[in-house]
Amino acid sequence: MQIDLAEPDVLLARWGAIASALTTLGHDDVWWIDGGTAHRDDHGGNWGRLVPVEGGRAVLYGFDHEYSATVDASPPIDLLAGGPAWLPWADLVRAVEDEQLGFVYWYDGGWSRVPYPDGLADGLAAALPAVLSADRAHRALCEVVFGWARHKPDDAAERATVADAATRLLDAAATRTVDAGVLERLVGRIGSLPVDLGAGVAAAAGFGLVPGSVAPTVPAGSGEPPRRVRLLSDDERQDLVWAAMRATAELPRPAPAPTAELAALIGWARSRARPDGRCSLRFEVLDHAQRFGPGEAPPVERPDDDRWAVAREAADLARKLWEAEAEADPAHGHWIFLRLEVSADDHTVERHYDSWPGWMRSDGITGPWLDDLRIEMDRRAPRFRPAWAVLLDPEVAYTGVPEPFRTLKVD
Repeated sequence: MQIDLAEPDVLLARWGAIASALTTLGHDDVWWIDGGTAHRDDHGGNWGRLVPVEGGRAVLYGFDHEYSATVDASPPIDLLAGGPAWLPWADLVRAVEDEQLGFVYWYDGGWSRVPYPDGLADGLAAALPAVLSADRAHRALCEVVFGWARHKPDDAAERATVADAATRLLDAAATRTVDAGVLERLVGRIGSLPVDLGAGVAAAAGFGLVPGSVAPTVPAGSGEPPRRVRLLSDDERQDLVWAAMRATAELPRPAPAPTAELAALIGWARSRARPDGRCSLRFEVLDHAQRFGPGEAPPVERPDDDRWAVAREAADLARKLWEAEAEADPAHGHWIFLRLEVSADDHTVERHYDSWPGWMRSDGITGPWLDDLRIEMDRRAPRFRPAWAVLLDPEVAYTGVPEPFRTLKVD
């Protein structure tokens, strides 16, 4: 898919101009070049790289932790599909494996990337805004003075002078004529911080922007290596597990013996019963999450109730029961869902260890977290793990849906 971006040498010139200005102030780890690769790292989880490759080619790639929606798109997007052999495959595959690759653009006479839905953010505009346009690069250079260095005076006249100096530095970078003089025009006015013009010139030389310096380039890659390609997104795997839980039956296991914790929960329900003595409660409990939902006879509300506090009170009692029953018989594991119905003189308890019952709401968004389900299944005795437990292995995202779940209807 063809993409409209500036030529690689234009991007590299803007990159080098910003790097050289920041380096004069000692910030040489935000925009820099190393081993022929231009780097940007905001040290907040967002980064980008521009690699000029021999033969007039280049690759631009990176990640933004807020805006790279391509990383967890559903269905998954293989950002490297059809990528040319000359890409820096080792670094790209490593980033994919770390789920830290949001965008990849390669240049060979024009910029290309894999197609993905219109409007899906890949993080490029967020991770590398300063090099995507001349205006943003100019703004970034002014920000070196007034933002990074907090230069004063900060008035209209001074801003106009700095703006002119930023324009001159960008022009020098574009013509590969950066020197100490053009850098000094921009940062020499800063008195609040030490300024190292020599370090700035050396940084610009690394980008090939100083007369006599050599433009960076790296050897072409040697071809796509064997690699894993994600077949299922996290959302797809979650939906698959949830559908399997709704379709499965409970494994046979004996009912837990009565406990003080069960008596406490029953007592709480009776204290909140309706005039006819009925109260019904629904719970989902796992290691790091719990959900409380009233049943057909919700707990009676009192005038001074804090609804959240009441729900927490009930959920805390249910968790104590969850812990006590599993401690008494750990091989069977914890139940995941529980329904309690009380009347004036009786009660019923329904536990689901392996299945998602119809009486617990399923909205397609809220439900048992896969990481918690995996913790639960791992500590059970193997004979008390339902068949769908195999879907909790993260490798399923790469190996695909195993039998017999390929024909399972997923909402």
